[in-house]
Amino acid sequence: MTSRQRFLAACACAPLERPPIWVMRQAGRYLPEYRELKAKSSFLEMVRTPELALEVTLQPLRRFPGIDAAILFSDILVIPEALGQAYAFRDAGGIAMEYRIENRAQVDALRGPEAIAEKLAYVPAALRLIRRELADTKAVLGFGGSPWTLATYMVEGGSSDDFERIKLLFYTDRPLFDALLEKLTESLIAYFKLQIEAGADAIQIFDSWGGIIAGPDYEAASLQWIRRIVAALPADFPVILYAKGTSPHLTDQAFSGVRVVSIDWTADLAIARQNLPANVAVQGNLDPVLMQTTPDIVTREASRLLESMRGLNGHIFNLGHGITPRAKIECMASLVETVTGWKN
Repeated sequence: MTSRQRFLAACACAPLERPPIWVMRQAGRYLPEYRELKAKSSFLEMVRTPELALEVTLQPLRRFPGIDAAILFSDILVIPEALGQAYAFRDAGGIAMEYRIENRAQVDALRGPEAIAEKLAYVPAALRLIRRELADTKAVLGFGGSPWTLATYMVEGGSSDDFERIKLLFYTDRPLFDALLEKLTESLIAYFKLQIEAGADAIQIFDSWGGIIAGPDYEAASLQWIRRIVAALPADFPVILYAKGTSPHLTDQAFSGVRVVSIDWTADLAIARQNLPANVAVQGNLDPVLMQTTPDIVTREASRLLESMRGLNGHIFNLGHGITPRAKIECMASLVETVTGWKN
C-alpha cells in the first residue's frame, strides 16, 4: 500500500495496520534547509513562486520519507489578498493587514470569486508541480482558512489578542458580517475547486479561531459557512476540518459534511473517536510542544496515543496543531519512526 492509498483509506475509515502520518505546517524554521532558502527569498516570494513552493513542500518529505502526505506550502491569507486586502508580517511578529474592514463600502469593494483564478494562479501551478513530482506515492493536500478565521484578520486588521472588532461586528451588524462571510465563502469554493482540479487529494480547512466565539454562536459565525463550502465541492471529496478550541462542537462538525475532523491536543482522541460517527475519520492530536522535548519523550507520548487508538478505524496521526519553529529534528525523526513502526 502506498502512502497515498493509506491516507485515503484512513479518510474512508478503512481498517489499517497503522495510521498514516503527516504534520500540519510541515515546513518551517525548524528545518535548516528551509532557513537557508528563506535567507534568499522572502516568505511571500516563496508562496507566490511555484518552483519555490514545490521545494519547501518537499523538504520535510526528503528528510522524513515516512511521512504519508505533503501539504502545499502557502498561506491562508492569500484569499484576502486576492480580494483586495493585502497582508504583511509585522517586525515584532504577527500579521498586519493593509487596512481594517469597517464598513459596507469596503466589503462591497472587495473582489469576489471571479478574482481567484487570476490572482491565485500560482497556487494550482504549485500543486501541479507537487503532484507531478510525487506521482501516486504520497497524498497531496491543499488547504485554506475558514471564512470566519479569515474574517477575523480582515476586520481586526491583523493578528489580535482579544478579537473585539470581529465579535462586535457579528453581534451589532449581522447584515454586514454576513455580506463579508458570503464573499469569503464563495471565493473559497472557487479556490478549493482550483486546488482539486490541480491534483489535491484532500483539502484541509483551518478554522484556527473557531474557538474564540461564544459556543452558542459557533454555528452562525463559522460552521454554517463551512457547511456551504463542503456542499459545493465534489461529492465525497475528502475535506478535513481543523478548528482549534472547539471540542464542544465536534459532533456538529462531524455532521457538517467533512470526511475528517482534526482535533486539537486538549481533547481525548480515543473518546472523540468513539463518540463520533463511524464514517467520519479523526486526525490528531499530539501536543506540538512535545517536539521540543527529547526523542524518548516523543516516543513515549506518541506510543501512548497510538495505544489509546488501538482497534479504532479512521485515524490519521498528526500533531494537535502546526509544528513550531523550536521543534527539534531528532524529535520529529522519533515521531515518524514511532508511527511508521506501529502495528495496530
